Amino acid sequence: MRHCSAAGSMVQKTLSVLCAAGLLVSTTFAQTNSAGPLPAAPADPQQSPPQTIAQQAQAAAQPQPVAYQGPFHIELPHSHNPLAPYMPSTVPALNLQNSQHLYDLIRDGKLQISLQDAIALALENNLTLASFRYNFPIAQADLLRTKAGGNANGVNVGVVSTTQSGFGASGGGGGSSSSSNAAAGAGGIVTSTLGAGPAVPSFDPYVNFSGFVQHTVTPEPNVATVGTELFKQNNIEVQSQFTQSFPLGTNLTVNYTGFRTANNSPYYAVNPELNSNFQLILSQPLLYGFGLASNERYIHIAKRNLQTTDLAFQQQVIATVTDVENLYWDLVNAYQDVQVKTRSLAYANQTLTDDQKQLELQNVPAMQVMKDQSAVATSEGDLTVAKATLRHNELLIKNDLTRTDDPSIDEVPVVPLDLQGGPDPNEAKSIAELIAEAMKNRPEVAIFRNQAEVLRQSLKDINSELLPQLNLYGYYGGTGTAGPKNPDCSLGTVQCSTTLPADFSSMFVNTFNYSAPQYEVGVNLSINLRNRVVKADQFRAVLAYRQSQISQEQQQKSLRFDIRDSQFALEQAQARVAATQKARDLAQKTFDIAKKEQDIGALSRYDTLIAEQGLAVAESAFFTAQTAYEKAKADIDRATGTTLDRTGVSIDDARSGVVTHARP
Repeated sequence: MRHCSAAGSMVQKTLSVLCAAGLLVSTTFAQTNSAGPLPAAPADPQQSPPQTIAQQAQAAAQPQPVAYQGPFHIELPHSHNPLAPYMPSTVPALNLQNSQHLYDLIRDGKLQISLQDAIALALENNLTLASFRYNFPIAQADLLRTKAGGNANGVNVGVVSTTQSGFGASGGGGGSSSSSNAAAGAGGIVTSTLGAGPAVPSFDPYVNFSGFVQHTVTPEPNVATVGTELFKQNNIEVQSQFTQSFPLGTNLTVNYTGFRTANNSPYYAVNPELNSNFQLILSQPLLYGFGLASNERYIHIAKRNLQTTDLAFQQQVIATVTDVENLYWDLVNAYQDVQVKTRSLAYANQTLTDDQKQLELQNVPAMQVMKDQSAVATSEGDLTVAKATLRHNELLIKNDLTRTDDPSIDEVPVVPLDLQGGPDPNEAKSIAELIAEAMKNRPEVAIFRNQAEVLRQSLKDINSELLPQLNLYGYYGGTGTAGPKNPDCSLGTVQCSTTLPADFSSMFVNTFNYSAPQYEVGVNLSINLRNRVVKADQFRAVLAYRQSQISQEQQQKSLRFDIRDSQFALEQAQARVAATQKARDLAQKTFDIAKKEQDIGALSRYDTLIAEQGLAVAESAFFTAQTAYEKAKADIDRATGTTLDRTGVSIDDARSGVVTHARP
């Protein structure tokens, strides 16, 4: 029996290729990429003169240089390596270092920041924005998934506001309210009909290979059957399949099978025997599952999600900038309140000192000194509370402007440089102009439009699922057979003769040369006689669309209410500033008159102290009203969607996490 043939040679070559491929895979997976350390900041080549002990202590308190913080940029993995699709992808490690801009603003041991500095630091260091930036590659990965036929997983684009109000902080203007939605269903799960429709096939091509080598020995009780007592067989089979689906619903399948069998029976005219079979199957749905709209619906949803992610990020930036503005003006209020309380305590101490001297001369009664001491104690308590409020507001704003806690930053005082904001163009606009501005600029409006468009398209997609399944298919096949003449054939001359080709190449050619064709064309029709599940889903999709229309109208109604509420808060804050400013001016005049009358002996020092305390209260009330006014301006900018324009924030800087554009 001959065991060397063309098929055997082919198997040997195949095994050699598989071994080489295995070696290549192991070599590729053995490679590792080690990330090098970030470059350190260059050292200053200039030699500084000897420092005093005080200068050395101040230098030790200054923060050390931080690693360079590059812009945020993550691309989808792509490679020309044929093994890349089967290897895990990695994402760069987190960079939790605070930006260098933060340390550059520390001067004389204090963090001196303007409002624009605070906004820039938030864009670079705020963790909420840093987390939201990952939604961009997530949305891109979702789109890539849908292009392969997968369903859209969606992107979490909820806007988060992490700002806490400082105790003692002034109240701001009106703002939008948030609500939580509860869903009730089986096990607390409610599914949606969004994206419902015929099953979408995978658009990625699939290649399947299988094969085996088999040896069997079978005892034969009847020798006349195969001509030998022990029937021995050697079988080798290789199968391959290629499958590809297309957006129209078309499916292409190509099958190829090769088989070689050899045995020790003298009753076979050809031994070993070679067989091959080729099949090409093409199917096309005509009703259910037909068309680009049905099979690319997840791609359309993923593209809409990309747009929604951009809009939601803009909304998150607006919310973050508004939060930072509120924190900044609360800090300004606390900072000014400390100044007022410090001056008030200094004046109370001066009054106590003067009255104690007059008491020694017996010019004032002891009761007046006791009153002065009580006033000093009250002022000291007020200053302690004011300093604690300032410290708390410093912690709040540093929490929003830093990525990680830094001991060199935690104890650094924060000094606000902008004590009053500029004019806001929204103050002079009518309510109709503000609503029109909000409809044009608010990201939520565009987000709702995107969602409505997705639901509208979903209604069309689910209608295809109602149709019967009618598929047109075509089939073509070819067969090839070959094998050498069996030299041990014991049959007659006619039975042992053969006209088949003897080698593998001839068999392979015969498989495709239309010498033994098989072809078929037909249709398959499948009808659900009641179709209740799909009908219920389609009806529910219509109901959900009507609910979305109500939600969209409710959103516009809430938006108009939000604008009116913000405008009312702004008007109230303006009136409050005017009233407290007038009260402060009157208190200042009262204090000036009291000092003059004290100089001529008409009033005592304690009476002047009472007037000064009234002035301090009026000043604190004015600064509180002014802070509420600044926060009301920030809120109406948020309500109209003009926050980024008014503050000069570039959305590109916000996406990259590095502020490069000039700020006004």
